Amino acid sequence: MAKILVVDDEADLETLIRQKFRQKIRENQYEFVFAMNGVKALEQLEQHQDVDVVLSDINMPEMDGLTLLSRLNEQNSLLKSVIVSAYGDMENIRTAMNRGAFDFITKPVNFEDLETTMQKTLRHVEQMKETMRAIKENNILRMYVDETVLNFMGGKEFEKSLLENETVEATVAFIDICGFTAISENEKPDTVVKLLNNYFDVMVKEIIAQKGLVDKFIGDCVMAVFKGEYHLDRAIDASLAIRNKIAALPATEGFTPKVSIGINSGEMISGNIGSGTLRRLDYTVIGDTVNTAQRLQTVAGPNQIVISESCYEKIKQSFSCNKIGEVSLKNKSNPVMIYEVLD
Repeated sequence: MAKILVVDDEADLETLIRQKFRQKIRENQYEFVFAMNGVKALEQLEQHQDVDVVLSDINMPEMDGLTLLSRLNEQNSLLKSVIVSAYGDMENIRTAMNRGAFDFITKPVNFEDLETTMQKTLRHVEQMKETMRAIKENNILRMYVDETVLNFMGGKEFEKSLLENETVEATVAFIDICGFTAISENEKPDTVVKLLNNYFDVMVKEIIAQKGLVDKFIGDCVMAVFKGEYHLDRAIDASLAIRNKIAALPATEGFTPKVSIGINSGEMISGNIGSGTLRRLDYTVIGDTVNTAQRLQTVAGPNQIVISESCYEKIKQSFSCNKIGEVSLKNKSNPVMIYEVLD
């Protein structure tokens, strides 16, 4: 049975929820607990430590929903929250999502939408619980991993670090080795792996030199993320160095290495993404900014570094660039203006 804490200062909401979900309450699918504000909600959570989801309004006396969200994240990283906000109140919704809200719904409440959102949130909570159980119960780890590490993995601090996600301002670069697929088809596997590792080694050194992170290797492509001060400038510096050093490498097995690079900068979601069912998570970044960077790489030619117009406006005083023009990118309804970074 799922237990849901509803936090709202509207007294009639409790009656409405009990009426709308009476059948599932009778069938022991849902149990609801109610509180009039954030302070009362924390008191309820002390008494009901098995609450799975918190459904909270934002504007309430004594303690509002945004303050409650911050307190919840400190207390229990497995507890997920859904925020209820007035339609169009995007500033508060954005703040709530940045503070860890899993989802939101708008007032007046559509109860079909509410149930769909609750079910989605409950599934996510259950997947995270399964992941934590798998980690804690996998005793075979004790044969290979130090006891201190295992104790940390079983603690609240590890749970919080595993399940947290955040919205960050960052730059992502996709760096692809042009034409390498043909080598993969025609050369021996040992030759292909050796070549690819040599090229990746050059790329990784330049990414690290600019304080970037290698997010993942995707076939013959590297995805790199740059955060912190001057993240866009550092991503471009790394990309220029990679382009030049790869181009300077000698031809091997008749293959002359070149790279094509797509770069984009902006907001993205950073966190552990994956499957609770498979018990596999991957710390990565996702979002439209990331998708656009990947699409930009696909339109870049050999030895080209392609950036979006918004990136160009930020770095045009620091780097030499050339306007390419408008291109159509996959899943973009309108053409996108792109630029090439020269040096």
